[in-house]
Parts: sequence; C-alpha cells; structure tokens
Amino acid sequence: MSDNMNRRDFLTYAGAGAALATLPVNLVKLAFGGTQEDFTFAFISDAHIQHISGTKFVRNWDQGLKMAVAEANLMHPKPDFVIFGGDLAQLALKEELDHGAEIMSALKYKTYWVMGEHDYYLDYGKYWEKLFGPQWYSFDHKGVHFVVLNSILTYDEWNKKWPTDMERMVQMAGLDNPKGSPFMVGKEQREWLKKDLAKVSKSTPIVVLSHSPLQKIFRGWNFWTEDADEVQAILKPFRKVTVLYGHVHQIQYNQIGNISFHAAMATAWPWPYPSTYVKAEQHLPVLTVPMNRADPFFERDATGWQYINIHTGNVAAHYQLPNNTNRVVSFNKKTGRPEDTTYQNKANRVLPQEHY
Repeated sequence: MSDNMNRRDFLTYAGAGAALATLPVNLVKLAFGGTQEDFTFAFISDAHIQHISGTKFVRNWDQGLKMAVAEANLMHPKPDFVIFGGDLAQLALKEELDHGAEIMSALKYKTYWVMGEHDYYLDYGKYWEKLFGPQWYSFDHKGVHFVVLNSILTYDEWNKKWPTDMERMVQMAGLDNPKGSPFMVGKEQREWLKKDLAKVSKSTPIVVLSHSPLQKIFRGWNFWTEDADEVQAILKPFRKVTVLYGHVHQIQYNQIGNISFHAAMATAWPWPYPSTYVKAEQHLPVLTVPMNRADPFFERDATGWQYINIHTGNVAAHYQLPNNTNRVVSFNKKTGRPEDTTYQNKANRVLPQEHY
C-alpha cells in the first residue's frame, strides 16, 4: 500500500452519496512481511448512541454511526472484519445498546467488539455481554495475534460507593469530574494476558485493541490507564506491537519502546484541546495534531476519516480531515518513532479554529 493512496482508493462509490461523507472509518492494512498474508480491517469507534425517550435518539450521533457503517460497506479492498472500539452507548442503557447494535448489524463483515466505559458502568457490562460476548479475549488472523482488552475497569471501592447504578454510570461518564475514578486493565486481566501471550512467538506481530490509550496522558479526562506501565511491560518482549484505541475522539500517536500507539477518531463528536485549556499532570504526546474546534453549524466538523497502513509492523496513519489539512503520520526508522513532518515544521502548522 502506498502512503500516497487516498480515500477514493478505499471506496467503491457506485453513485452512493453516503460514500462522500468524511467520517472516522479506519482501514487498517497489515503487511508484516515474511509468511504472513496481507489483509485489512476497518475500525469504527465512539458512537455514543444516546436515548431521549421512546424511539427517539440524538440524531447526530445516530447519523455519524450510520454513515460510518455505509462507508465501511463500500470499502475497496474489502476489509476482512471490523473492530468497534467501544462506547457504542452513552449511558449503557438497553435502548441505546440495542439501537447501536441494530445500526451496526448493517455491516457486511464480521465484527469484533471492545468495551467502553459508557457501555459498562450501569450494569458492569452485563447487557453488553449478552449482545456481543466476552469483555476480553484474543484471536488469530493470518499470522497476526489480536488481543482485545477491557481497559476501563476501576477500583472495587469506587464501584461500591454509589447508591444507584445510574449514579455510578453518570459519575464515570463525565469529564473533569473529581468524583470519577481512573481506568485500568486490572490484575485478573493482566494475568490472563500473560497466559495468553505465553503461547505466542515473540516474532509474531501483536495488535492490541483497547478503549483507553494504555498510556498515562491526561488524568482529568481519563486519557489515562492506571496500570499502563504494567501492561506495557507484558508486551515489551514482543518484536512488533501496535495498540489501537478509541476514547480520546481525536488524532493521537506515540511510540514507547517497541509499542506504537494510534487513536481512532469518533463518529460522535471531537475532543480537541483548546490552547487555553491548561491542566496539571498531563503527558499528552508532543506529536498530537491539534484539530479545529467543532463548528456547531457543521455537525461533522472535526471528526475526520482515517485509514492505517501497517507495513513490517510499523504504522503509517492517513487522516482525511474536513476544514483542516490532511496528514500522513509515518514511522521513521531513523528516529524510531512516528512523525508528521508537515506538522513538526512550525512554519507549516495549521492552528485550531477558535469558534466555540
């Protein structure tokens, strides 16, 4: 796959107007070399389907997911499967999960599911499990080992302190809420991960799918996984590891040792960082690309569309952005990290808009 490929190379338009929308469907190409067979998969995340009453849902979030599904069905080459990266619902309500599952059922491909905090904290994911299966698991596909983690667990003491299930859900769903609690993978799941990876050759490409970043970026918005260092240590012995995650609703990329990190954009709304938003204790990777503030008169502004080319285990992420400059973030073998050369040149940076 050439880094010069554009969005038209992945869509068979067939006159369908939906294919012209710019949405965060992520096409991932795995080309690890050796005997592995190249393949692609699509990544959709963070729909936040929100119930109003009866059969009414927040239309914007509905439309974002519906259009992402339509684009995934039009991809060429066709992906082998689809990953949904978490937060299908907003408050984990049965109505929201059912409605989101119905929209996703239009996909023409097998779908693997990742748990998000908005899917979990009402009933600890029990209804989600009935619809989609276990909260963590692994599978192999054409020489690549995939691991799906539930990275949004937290301390038992915090879970037990709320008088109602909905109050617990609402507290965890909020941003900058001091009553919330940090996310984590947890001891039980880390032990499971060690056993799962013990059966895998250190030369096998590993792709980890989580909802939170498996990094410690920004505690206030839970762009932070409490036991990220311990999870990274489990992954360290493997030659090539890629972590793909949702949750942050924006472009992020980072390299820690042998692990490449790439975020998927959301189908619901963006979370760009305003330049005036100063918080203590944040470790936002310096390579993160600032996005435009969302324009309330353009419901899809600052969401974007991306596909990822993973060649010999390293990532080149292609971002197609409305009202901003398209970008390619590629792994630089000389420096050992992903780089966006256009953005890193200060003279060429496109500043975020201020219309909010």
